[in-house]
Amino acid sequence: MRKVEIHGGLLARNTLLNLLGQAVPLLVGVLTIPFIVHGLGTERFGLLSLAWVILGYFTIFDLGLGRATTKFVAEALGKGDENQVPRLVWTAITVQGVFGLVGTLVLIGITPLLVGHLLNIPPELVGEARATLHLVATAIPLVLVASSFSGVLEAAQRFDLVNAVRIPSVTLTFLAPLVGVLFGLQLPAIVALILVVKVITLAVLVVLAFQVLPRSRRFAVSLTLFPRLFTYGGWITVSNGVGPVLMYLDRFLIASLVSIAAVAYYTVPYEAVTRLWILPSSLTISLFPAFSGLAAIGDRQRLELFFARSVRYALLVLGPIVLMLLLFAKEVLELWLGSDFATESSVPLQILALGVLVSSLALIPYTLLQGIGRPDITAKFHLLELPIYLAIAWLLITHWGITGAATAWTLRVALDALLLFVAAFKICRFSLGMFAMNGLTLTISILFLLASATYGLKSLAGGLSIFTQTLVFVALFSSFTWIAWRNVLDASDRGVVLKLIRVWDGS
Repeated sequence: MRKVEIHGGLLARNTLLNLLGQAVPLLVGVLTIPFIVHGLGTERFGLLSLAWVILGYFTIFDLGLGRATTKFVAEALGKGDENQVPRLVWTAITVQGVFGLVGTLVLIGITPLLVGHLLNIPPELVGEARATLHLVATAIPLVLVASSFSGVLEAAQRFDLVNAVRIPSVTLTFLAPLVGVLFGLQLPAIVALILVVKVITLAVLVVLAFQVLPRSRRFAVSLTLFPRLFTYGGWITVSNGVGPVLMYLDRFLIASLVSIAAVAYYTVPYEAVTRLWILPSSLTISLFPAFSGLAAIGDRQRLELFFARSVRYALLVLGPIVLMLLLFAKEVLELWLGSDFATESSVPLQILALGVLVSSLALIPYTLLQGIGRPDITAKFHLLELPIYLAIAWLLITHWGITGAATAWTLRVALDALLLFVAAFKICRFSLGMFAMNGLTLTISILFLLASATYGLKSLAGGLSIFTQTLVFVALFSSFTWIAWRNVLDASDRGVVLKLIRVWDGS
């Protein structure tokens, strides 16, 4: 029987791989989208973007089973019970396939309504739009089944393989339209290329999953597992359904209560600062199967250790970045987008940056609660927060515009973080002393000193040249890094960091 060992070095390595898995496609998208827009034209690119959005929305037919696959396979591996894996995997895949086909039929069925009535599509593009949506519909089962096979690899802590597939797959999703533009292909042909990428991705994931866990090749569907998978996945679906509402509600309220121009002044800093989420999400993707495996074997000591250290790592990495945004928001926006954005968006950016730090920390107890089998708690918190957030956002946006929107959003994520941390401590019976023992108190103290010193230097160095100011702040943050290295990180942490550096430079 195979038992997956979980340790800090493996988590750090997986986190780095997940970061690359998100950052590389993001960079490719940033570089290629301008050429795709120019080649397709605004209207066809809008249709392509809509196809991506619809495909993402229809993955709600996943019903949380991709996450459930990772959770329960990780538990089985943690217990050394690989015989349970085939039943878990094939039960999830069978359900995914069936509901994926349902999603296909639903999208094909509503395509005439979407194209003919709901979407404002130019008459000359109606045929392309219909063909595009039909192709997108055929991709739904492929994406859902692929999520289960990817979940198998994540449960086995093989994030090297997951990202070896994810990076080229998502990258090709951007490169396929670029190739289509270069060869003068119509939009349906470009979407067909993307569909080919999805087919190849699924095939590769199947082969890798069967190699990593050979017993999963044995087809075994168990009706007794349906309630277990659906109960867990159902609560995940609730979170996935409410989450986007909590995420995008502010934009609709701003458009309704202020103006469309205000939406732009709010959306740009919001989209920019929330890109920082790829850092904590890279960590929590690795933590989810680790938490699941440790909870399955009842290893509360390491569960507590990984939890505390993850909070510390998130603070060490994101704290200085958020601090710089708090102090230099206006300068950054003026350099990037001009004086208008600097005037209108600098305060919202500062408030949102603080909210991103809080929400990044909240991702850790969120992942823990789902990892130990309590997704109902995270879903119930989202349902509780929705009416509260709607009332606060409406009130603050009415009085303060986009600054009120940023404040309401930050208050909502702060409430979410408080609830999640309290629930994690209560259910897992963690002690507050673990934070001090794992260097979190020292980390907060050093960040406070850095904030005080940086604010003081900014006040004093305002008359100096940009070059001189840059040198001063580089020296200050270098000192912070050295203090954290010497006093916050222990020998184990430093060993992991050095190992990751050697992996990074290929030595």
